[in-house]
Amino acid sequence: MVEPKPELRRSHTYAAASAAAMPHQRSPIPEPPLPATPSSSAWGLAVKDSRVRAFYDILSQVPQAEVESVLSRCGITPLPEHVEVVLRLCYAFPAAAVKFFRWSGLSLKHTHYAWNLMVDILGKNRMFEPMWDAIRSMKQEGALSITTFASAFASYCAAGLIKEAVMTFDVMDRYGIPQDVVVVNSLLSAICREDGRMADAADFFDRVKATVAPDADTFAILLEGWEKEDNVTRAKNTFGEMVIRVGWNAENMSAYDAFLTTLVRGSQPDEAVKFLKVMKGKNCLPGLKFFGNALHILIQQNDHVHALDLWNIMVTDSGLIPSLVMCNSMITLLCNNGNLDAAYRLLDEMPYYGVFPDPLTYNTIFACLIRNKKAREAESFFTEMRKNEQLPSPKNCAAAIKMFFDQYNPSAAVEVWGFMTEVYVSPDDECANELLLGFRELGRLSELRRYADEMLDRGVELRPSTVEKLKTAFYKAGRQDAYDRIVRRLKQH
Repeated sequence: MVEPKPELRRSHTYAAASAAAMPHQRSPIPEPPLPATPSSSAWGLAVKDSRVRAFYDILSQVPQAEVESVLSRCGITPLPEHVEVVLRLCYAFPAAAVKFFRWSGLSLKHTHYAWNLMVDILGKNRMFEPMWDAIRSMKQEGALSITTFASAFASYCAAGLIKEAVMTFDVMDRYGIPQDVVVVNSLLSAICREDGRMADAADFFDRVKATVAPDADTFAILLEGWEKEDNVTRAKNTFGEMVIRVGWNAENMSAYDAFLTTLVRGSQPDEAVKFLKVMKGKNCLPGLKFFGNALHILIQQNDHVHALDLWNIMVTDSGLIPSLVMCNSMITLLCNNGNLDAAYRLLDEMPYYGVFPDPLTYNTIFACLIRNKKAREAESFFTEMRKNEQLPSPKNCAAAIKMFFDQYNPSAAVEVWGFMTEVYVSPDDECANELLLGFRELGRLSELRRYADEMLDRGVELRPSTVEKLKTAFYKAGRQDAYDRIVRRLKQH
């Protein structure tokens, strides 16, 4: 790859005119993949404007050697807005784009945006010498801006040429662009976007921080980079330096979110809780975005203890309102770890948050009670579910029937079956089989036969294994006739 001339080697990230406020965001110049595909907005304009479509067709279909002659004969006079739209469509045709840019420049004065697009197209296609030719021309035209160099930074970094990006930064002042904190943040952002390049970002930061004072955005960019690399140690060091240099400010939330998330993901939730307590005293507690992400991580790690700590800080100290999805996820985590008391408390607190339990909420707790064989609590909770019109799932009903029989509570099992027959047109086959097997285990064959008849009337399908176990029970009790009657009905069914 051809490198830029030594005196022109520099670097910078891709932040745009709006980067002054959010320097670690992208600039307004499009940054499509290569080969590029037209953006929907640009393509929409092309379809609507026949002149733009004609230019695009020439650049995308005509052999490169003939582009300029075809443009000259096309009879269409370009306008500045046409040039901008056409360039946005031509990332995949950089050579043709250059010819179109030169040709159109013979009859009009290009906008600064068009110049920046041209620099971006060349950079994204790794045509760095022509890119610098364009930058030098922009200097003569007075069209250079931070956006121009932000594009160059991003292109070099995307190509893995971090040194060239830094060299670009070094010579910016020769082009009339001051090396201020916005520019520093732009370059840091471009470096940090590339995987595995945080060491380069840290080296650049250490080099320039003595001459260009970092701001909160600088640290946010670095902390987001450390978060991406899961580097807890470097994140702690950067956060400490941030507090010393810029202090505490609730507006620095993106930096705080990245730092705390790094701690949680790095299996240091205790540290995150400690910092959250400090942040509470500084009125800098993070928002729902952090808590949602952190809880998601802890749920994936099955860490209900620290998830509960974060939850309490979120709803008590921060006063944030969790969503139904967050509540259900938290209840699922607590139930999976057998912490039913905390799950009950959260269920009771949900209306205070303006969030009301749904069938998933109730079924999660009901399933936990069943798994832990808490028959009395499960029976009471089943009654509460029906009262609140929250239907137990067929899967939970089948498991409940089996559990109630195992715990010698057949009346509760029958109650669940009765609910199934009331609510569902076709009762669940699994529930039916569990009910018959439960009566069989208790030796209550008369009830077994009665319910078997009822089930066959409803079209329930009995498993072969269930039928075989019924046969054993009836034969053992000398009631072969009852079994034979069930078999005849099964054949008719």
